[in-house]
Amino acid sequence: MAALRQYLGVWRIPGAPMLLVTGIIGRLGIGMTPLALLLVVEQVTGRYALAAVAGGIYAVAGAALSPVAGRIADRIGPSPVLLVTAVAHPLALVGLLLASRSGANALATIYVAAGIAGATYPPLSAAIRGAWNDLTGPGSGRYPLRNTALAAETTLFEIVFVLGPLLVAGFVLVADAAAALIGAAVVTLVGTTAVALGRVMRGWRPHPREHHARGLGPLRVAGFPALLVCVAGIGIAFGAAGVIVPAYASGHTTNDPESLAGILLAVWGIGSAAGGLWFGVRRPSPNMTRQFAMLLAALAGTFVVFAVMPTPLALGVALVVGGATIAPALTLENTLVGRIAPVSMLNEAYTWVVTVAVAANAAGGAVAGLIVDQAGGVPWAFIFAGAAVAVAAAVAAWPAGPIARAETSTVRTEEPVAA
Repeated sequence: MAALRQYLGVWRIPGAPMLLVTGIIGRLGIGMTPLALLLVVEQVTGRYALAAVAGGIYAVAGAALSPVAGRIADRIGPSPVLLVTAVAHPLALVGLLLASRSGANALATIYVAAGIAGATYPPLSAAIRGAWNDLTGPGSGRYPLRNTALAAETTLFEIVFVLGPLLVAGFVLVADAAAALIGAAVVTLVGTTAVALGRVMRGWRPHPREHHARGLGPLRVAGFPALLVCVAGIGIAFGAAGVIVPAYASGHTTNDPESLAGILLAVWGIGSAAGGLWFGVRRPSPNMTRQFAMLLAALAGTFVVFAVMPTPLALGVALVVGGATIAPALTLENTLVGRIAPVSMLNEAYTWVVTVAVAANAAGGAVAGLIVDQAGGVPWAFIFAGAAVAVAAAVAAWPAGPIARAETSTVRTEEPVAA
């Protein structure tokens, strides 16, 4: 009942239902568009390699341009940026579909459209996480709910990666991949527009001009680059897991290994969601950096355990248990971004987190693929993923390190954790 009261407290914050529900609808495209785009381009070219290039262009363009959108949002407010990109992104997806109707000869046009679509994807996650920090700020009287709010946001965001591919599969079943891409465009347009016009985003107030980010912006803020190293370590591990788990499934069954891999990754997400819900009702630690390091160390250890699991059933159980560390670690990651980065740079800071995570995810998948291709490489690939998180844990655990110093200086200016 105490846990329920905390989550109800978050739900009752003015504007919270819009962020929690509509915010997830608006971000379903994150889980839908990459797969739908891959299928559309593969149908046109007949080659997954060419389709993968289009997907890579889409991801890289989004990662590269999102900090620019974040900086603009910090200066003029998130609502105008969200409204513009809510329209531009679906139009780019429609342009990609039109280009695909011209056949394989239009591959260059398809790649350009994929790049524009990625570059115009709305910075919705950054805006929503920034909004949660504003709604639960030290002067709001809701500061004790910040941990619960960010845990709810992190846990619900897991739904995007479960429902997105399922929705694409449903569209393909009743229609085709093009319909799935249109569906992704529609949910992005509707959800992002609704959030942008909601009271939270419209209530944003501009920061003084002298506080605007310039040059490297949050990258020059003490502690933030070190936190991005942690983000990279986590991203490498997650990208590697997306390659290792399917490889593990292929090595343990010849009967529909794709489905087995999907089930294993799904139960990993279920474990993460359960851990996130539990973590959201815990009293925030007075030393979040140390708690973050401990969770990262535990997450690193789970990959070592995965490496010695002899059967898919054993790995499934380990994934459920080990997954319980993911959402809590990501919740603390988001909390530390809000603590370290200045309020006037928060949107850009969160977009940098997305950019680094996407780049690290791709790098982790590529390296894991090379390791897996070697004889008996799956266990070593798991260990590689664990080592990446272990490095992140070591950076966070450094008692006199930049993250710890940045958090200590911030805590002095905030309300007491138990207030």
